[in-house]
Formats: sequence, structure tokens, C-alpha cells
Amino acid sequence: SPSHHPALSPPSQSLVSSFCPGVPAGFLPLHGGFRDHFVETPEAKYCCEACRLVLCQPRQTECGHRFCQSCINDILSHQNPMCPADREPLFKDKIFRDVCCHREIMALKVYCRSEANGCQEQMSLQQIPDHLNVCPFFEVPCPLGKCKERMMRKEIPDHLSWKCKHRETTCEFCATKMPLTDLQKHKETVCPAFPVSCPNHCSFSSLPRSELSSHQHDCPKAQVSCQFHRYGCTFKGLNQDMRQHESTFAAEHLRMMANRNCSLENKVELELRSLRLLRDEVENLRGTLENVRTRLSALEQGGRSGSGSTTHTLASLENQLSRHDDMLSVHEIRLADMDLRFQVLETASYNGTLIWKIRDYKRRKQDAVAAKTLSLYSQPFYTGYFGYKMCARVYLNGDGMGKGTHLSLFFVVMRGEYDALLPWPFKQKVTLMLMDQGSSRKHLGDAFKPDPNSSSFRRPSAEMNIASGCPLFVSQSVLEAGSYIKDDTIFIKVTVDTSDLPDP
Repeated sequence: SPSHHPALSPPSQSLVSSFCPGVPAGFLPLHGGFRDHFVETPEAKYCCEACRLVLCQPRQTECGHRFCQSCINDILSHQNPMCPADREPLFKDKIFRDVCCHREIMALKVYCRSEANGCQEQMSLQQIPDHLNVCPFFEVPCPLGKCKERMMRKEIPDHLSWKCKHRETTCEFCATKMPLTDLQKHKETVCPAFPVSCPNHCSFSSLPRSELSSHQHDCPKAQVSCQFHRYGCTFKGLNQDMRQHESTFAAEHLRMMANRNCSLENKVELELRSLRLLRDEVENLRGTLENVRTRLSALEQGGRSGSGSTTHTLASLENQLSRHDDMLSVHEIRLADMDLRFQVLETASYNGTLIWKIRDYKRRKQDAVAAKTLSLYSQPFYTGYFGYKMCARVYLNGDGMGKGTHLSLFFVVMRGEYDALLPWPFKQKVTLMLMDQGSSRKHLGDAFKPDPNSSSFRRPSAEMNIASGCPLFVSQSVLEAGSYIKDDTIFIKVTVDTSDLPDP
């Protein structure tokens, strides 16, 4: 006789594996017996005494009647359960699995569960799961997992080719592959080859989006400022009128440049004069200090006899020496500050472009790795003599997401002398670039338009705002494998678009 086990648990996935190892969820009915279309009408011995369907996971009572497991569990849940066939009392520990009956039922022939969809296959009940895994008429969800539609398996190719709104498609302009749902937005916003019209309504009715930026520089209908605006020219007009303006006002532009150059030379000369005077003062102080030290040394040697006057003179000289030391420290700080101001004056750019030369790359990179100096700041640069003051900040060993793998590059808005006259928040387009020193000149760049809601671009209340830029600007492997480093030096270029800046 077959081995028996008590019927204790309700229908669940564990029961699927108890009778049908490897059978997927959904093969066994949730409650009651099998509702499949059998090729021949099953004998009465294969039907449940409660639900009258073909037995699912058959259980046999002490009185010899058979029930589906879910049906007998329902009966046992009542008080004083009785067999509905002969009204005999039922006891949980006297009900057993009928393995032999189960084996015979699983061998019964049935039609495919997708018969209504057109499948004519016949198989044993046990073969149903394997067949449904390949049946072309079986209903399945879209394999992309994004749309909610169900279809017969044989309809999948047609669905993916023509019907699914999430199917992969190719942009007819740039050949980029993407889901169909993203195609329209791609064309309207970022596709580089999508034809767009010139916003200035010039004779170019359409051109690829990627060429629009360069076209704006040459478009005859574009509104531009005179390239001499940083020297004081206030003319603004159409590109097509600019050549005439430059020709007509050439002498005036030269005069403006000469005046600005003269002003700068005077400024530099004044700074140089102050620097020389300060250096002379420091040298005089050093000489005086040396004399005091010499006298102090002589008095110390000759005054060991301990006379009162010598002790008094010694104390006076020590006070004098201390005062001179303090004065020298103050002057040396001023001298260093003047040197820095002069260096900034010599290297300052007033056209919105910074070229930053970073020497000793290997040593500075090691300092960053060792956390001695995590970041470096560039010298300030300006959009004009009365414009925004800015600088760049670089992390040679990366920052945030780029730490240890990338060079991170950021743009910083600084507090300037003419901020009260400038529009805020800062809105100018910023281009960050690592310059290729090889013959191919394959510079690496990234550009962004400032977020007007970011605190990085509001009028600075401190010396400088929070930096904004690219934590993953360039990977260290790309940087160190190419021709971006020469003579242990790299060059970084930052360009701020000044074309639409109003005059202060």
C-alpha cells in the first residue's frame, strides 16, 4: 500500500511541489478540483465528494471517500465534521494522502488550456505546465515588462514590432535607439540632427540642432553686442550691421583700447611703486633689527657682572627688538599680500575666459590622494572690468561621486566690487574644458546653464559661493593616458558667455 501523510496544510505553493515537483504557480486550482477539459469523461472514483470536480491533491477518509485537499480542509474547519457522503464523523489524524489516485489522475488526457484560443493539442494533465511554456496560443504579458497588455505567445513578434508603445525604435534623424515613448521628447529637446528653425527668422529655414549654436555666432539677424563692449562701446545691433559699425567706429574703438590700456598701465605702475616702497621698508627694518640684535648680544656678554644700568639697557633693547619683530611680521604679511595682488593683476582676464596652468601635477595629485590638499583654486577672472568676479576649483583626486576615479572641476562665483550693478542670479552659460596639449587638440569639455534657483548663482554674501560643476569631469585613466599632461603640467580653460550681458 502507498505511504500516508496527514492532511494538515491549506493549498499553497508547497503543495504544488509535494505532488508535482517543479510545477509553476497557477497549474493547481486555488480551491477545489481541476476544471480542465478532459478528452474522456473521468470516472466517478476520480471526482471529489464535495466539489464534484476531478480531484486535486486527493485525500482519503477513514470511511473510504476521496476529497480535494482544499475541500477536506474546509470540512475539517467546522465543529464536529462529518463525511458528506455517509455522515460518518471525520478525524484529522485519520485522513491520508492518496498517492496512487493522484498518479492515475495526472495521467488522464486533457485538451490544452488555451483551447479557446485555437490550440488543438492533447496531453496528460501532468504535461500541461511544460506545454504551456511553449504553447503559441497561451496568453503571456509583454516581455518588455512596461506595458500592461497580454497576448498569445505567437503574437509577441507582431506586438514588439508594431503595437507596443514601449518597443525599441530608432530616431530617423540621429539613428539613436530608444523606447518609442521617449522618441517625441528626444526629437523636441536633445536630438542633435533634428531640424530646427533659426530663432532669429533668418534665411535658414531649418538646420540641425547641433549646428544652431555655431550658427548663432554667424546669423545675420542675431542681436549681438560690439566685441569692444568690454572697452566701453555700448553699441548693440544685428550681426549683419556689425561690420559697418566696426568700420565706422574703428578710430573710436582704438581710442577706447588705448585709454583702457593706459589705465591698466597706471594701475600696475602704482602697485609696483607701492611694492618697491614696502620692500625698502622691510629691508630697513631687517637692518635695524640686525643692529639691535648685535647690541643686545654685546650687552649680554659684557653685562654678566650684573650692574643695574646694564640690566635696564638690556631690557630696553629686548623690548625694542620685540617691537621691531612685530613690525617686520606685519610688513612681511603686507608684502605677501601686495605680491599676490600684483600677481592677480598680471594674470587677470577681463573677457570671461580663464586659462589656468597647473604645474607639478604629480605632486599635487599625491597631496590630494594623501588628503593634504584636496582642492586648488584658480586666480580670479572677470566678465569685464566692471563685471562678475569668478574662479575655478579643481579636485585632482576627485570629489563626491568622482573621488578616487576622476578629476572633478567646478565653477565658482566670487564676491566682486561691482556686484550691486550686475543682474542676479548669475545666468551666463559656462563651458569647462581640459585642454589637449597634443597635435590632435581633442579638448574635453562640458557646458551648463546655471540653475537660477541654486544658491551657487545668487549674489555672494561671503567671499565666494558654493562651487557648481562636474564631479565626474574626466576619468583619471583618460587624463593620464592621453596628451593632456605635458611636462607635469595641465591646462584648464573656463569660458563664460558674455554676448548677452547688459552694460552695468
